[in-house]
Amino acid sequence: MDFRQADLCVMTWLLGYVDPSDPHFVAAVLAITFNLLFWNVVARWEQKTRKLSKAFGSPYLACSSLGGAILLLNILCSHCFTQAMLSQPKMESLDNPTAYRVALVLLGVGSTLVLFSFLALGFTGTFLGDYFGILKEARVTTFPFSVLDNPTYWGSTANYLGWALMHASPTGLLLTAVVALIYVAALLYEEPFTAEIYRQKAPQPYRRR
Repeated sequence: MDFRQADLCVMTWLLGYVDPSDPHFVAAVLAITFNLLFWNVVARWEQKTRKLSKAFGSPYLACSSLGGAILLLNILCSHCFTQAMLSQPKMESLDNPTAYRVALVLLGVGSTLVLFSFLALGFTGTFLGDYFGILKEARVTTFPFSVLDNPTYWGSTANYLGWALMHASPTGLLLTAVVALIYVAALLYEEPFTAEIYRQKAPQPYRRR
């Protein structure tokens, strides 16, 4: 079997649905990437300099402001994601009641993970409060942290996947893969740094976002 020819066939088939040069697709990829880079770079800069806390007069106010910016960027990402899907063809094999039901389940699971993660961590715990010196006193072990680590990230990924399936969109599926890869990269970047923050503060364990 000629694997190079097989790869070419797969790429040709994929490009029949997804045009990577489409401005909406490019905008979605850029928005997803920038969102993650923004909050990690700003949070690490704050942890090293405390300039945001000084500018706002309080680490809680500074963290709340960053959280608000992250929420707005998430709205932008969702908008760009949706526009990229709508601008490109659907996949007929995904446009059926079974796929739609799977999409509803994914959206339900993802939303549950995100919501209960927020309730467990609180606003500052969700939006990088540890980088502002706002640390949890004890490890969070309630749901959804009792079933998996990083439920906010994986819940968001499930939401994107469900949204893509609901629209029978191969473009959405590809962008969901981009989201998942970006989140994995973020965890590799965040976790050692966050672990060091807690190691310096106290020897007690902590729960990742």
